[in-house]
Amino acid sequence: MPADLAVIGLGPLGLPLAQAAVAAGIPTVGYKTGPEPGSLSPAELRRMLSGGFRHAVGPSELGRVRTAVICAPTPRSADGGLDLSQLEAAARTLAARLRPHTTVILESPVHPGTTEDFLRPLLEEGSQLRAGRDFHLAYSPSRVDPGNRDFTPANTPKVIGGLTPACTESAAAFYGRLTDKVVRARGPREAEAVQLLETNYRHVNIALVNEMAVLCHDLGVDLWDVIRCAETKPFGFQAFRPGPGVGGHAVPQDLTGRAGRGLRMVELAQQVNGRMPRYVVQRAATLLNEHGKSARGARVLLLGVTYKPDLADQQATPAQEVAIRLMELGASVSYHDPHIPSWSILDRPVPRADSLYEAAAEADLTILLQNHRTYDLQGLSVKAQLLLDTRGTTPTGAAHRL
Repeated sequence: MPADLAVIGLGPLGLPLAQAAVAAGIPTVGYKTGPEPGSLSPAELRRMLSGGFRHAVGPSELGRVRTAVICAPTPRSADGGLDLSQLEAAARTLAARLRPHTTVILESPVHPGTTEDFLRPLLEEGSQLRAGRDFHLAYSPSRVDPGNRDFTPANTPKVIGGLTPACTESAAAFYGRLTDKVVRARGPREAEAVQLLETNYRHVNIALVNEMAVLCHDLGVDLWDVIRCAETKPFGFQAFRPGPGVGGHAVPQDLTGRAGRGLRMVELAQQVNGRMPRYVVQRAATLLNEHGKSARGARVLLLGVTYKPDLADQQATPAQEVAIRLMELGASVSYHDPHIPSWSILDRPVPRADSLYEAAAEADLTILLQNHRTYDLQGLSVKAQLLLDTRGTTPTGAAHRL
């Protein structure tokens, strides 16, 4: 049976979309654009397969769907921009098989203007069809928050910007089957800029609170108490919390060289957030010194090496740089993470602690980098010789907090 929907790119954006579509009863075919890190548990995969999901046998299946959503990854390139090579490959593959009246939607994070100036010409050239006349074209920012149980595709409003009003309505009709609310943007550029604003809002606010963490530590102020009090304000404030750095798939974009001028605030936020792994290691070395130990030869246990709690995803995790910098100081690094069975740094395997409490008791310093649900922080704070909590989740007074 031909599928209604093709999801092109089965990584952290495409997989949740395919899951939501299958849950809504839409026959869905998935097409991989490359080696993607998105993963499903065997139970989730069985549920999807029994609901009508299947992997495309070949690209020809892309020509038999009513809607094609491109979720190809757009990682940061060497020059600091976005690498659109996987998006380009996906577009060329789809274009060669594109049929009239198909609705094509882009969900990959891109600069404003990409749908019209980059994707549209590729689709038109490869298909000999005209966007807005022969097929529908729209952009919709992905609002997936992996592991979030409160907000799912079904109850998260979907923003859509089509090339023409008819393109917008066609995309809205599709997303209306998945979600409770559809929000229409003026066009693709506005929808792309929504994604830009949402991503940068997160990075800028995390940078502000990371700077506050450094300042408050220097002043002898308990930042976590400051945040606890500040978040009681019912207007004008949203609580963000500091951490060892920022990971994930949403790349902050300052648009330097694209829009004639960059977003200076975002550029600065990237610098601040990028310095946090180094700051964590500085704090670790200072703590060891204060307890009569040198970082050289110290046994350091890292807890939680993923970028997000309770997920196995390591995309841009700050744990990587923290481990490298500790090793450069001569520390002996091991790790514990219930979601990561093996971990390598610079092609060298990092020893994994089997018994968490024993490892914490033996380590000169334990650093909590990610607070997985399974961690008993009260128990850990009792067992560990020294505990540095970069997430502020240990009981007050039980550990040294960032």
